[in-house]
Amino acid sequence: MDAFEVDEEFAKLGPGRDDFAHFFATDRLTLTVLRSLAGTVADQTPHAAEEVYYIVRGTAQVSVAGQTRPVGPGSIVHVAARVEHHFHDILEDLEVLVFWAPPRRSPRPPAAG
Repeated sequence: MDAFEVDEEFAKLGPGRDDFAHFFATDRLTLTVLRSLAGTVADQTPHAAEEVYYIVRGTAQVSVAGQTRPVGPGSIVHVAARVEHHFHDILEDLEVLVFWAPPRRSPRPPAAG
């Protein structure tokens, strides 16, 4: 079994700066944590993978394919492959759990035990 604590994954990011890290991958899915500080713009670029963003903390606006809406804790946003998207007007530090399919990087070895 693989199990994670999201706060522990965010704690591994560089303090006081925008950062992201992949922390889990299989042959079909990657999980990433993303932090964007208040007052910044998270310049995502279109990717070959689909993404699902789950907002853990913070508030911002997200624009996807020209449509904009506010997001905050508990918001979920799907972004299809190769679609323009970014977070902006970040009012509170944004911490986001990102699901990628297909995976963003090579799978890691299976957990022992």
